[in-house]
Amino acid sequence: MLRLLLAAFALMLVLEGLLPLIAPTVWRETFLRITRMADGQIRFVGLISVLLGAALFLLSN
Repeated sequence: MLRLLLAAFALMLVLEGLLPLIAPTVWRETFLRITRMADGQIRFVGLISVLLGAALFLLSN
């Protein structure tokens, strides 16, 4: 189980690193837009991300 968790974490790091590697200007602009969002908006984005991730996880099993 630990091996699978580490593999998932490694894949997440690879995916998270793609945009700054390929398009650093777009990544920087996106990050700046996120910092200007209200806390509620950021929480909503986080909630949607968690729900989509959980749904994908459940569908993969």
